[in-house]
Amino acid sequence: MPFDPNLDKKLFSETKDFEMTRVTVAVHQYNEGEKKLQISRENRSQEGEWRFAKLGRLFKDEVEAITPLMQKALESM
Repeated sequence: MPFDPNLDKKLFSETKDFEMTRVTVAVHQYNEGEKKLQISRENRSQEGEWRFAKLGRLFKDEVEAITPLMQKALESM
């Protein structure tokens, strides 16, 4: 069965902005299944547009900034 965006519910989402990047912490639920935490990164292009980027590793300041967001996300799970 292919992914159906109509079945994907976003239950929580909060973003923390940094200088040239932003990290989003979200909770999603697909087709009434188990709730899952998603962490994603977007980088700002030279034109000022946000583009998805592989999250990979986090700097200490990023971890410190998103830890409270993860705690809030956990409450919605």
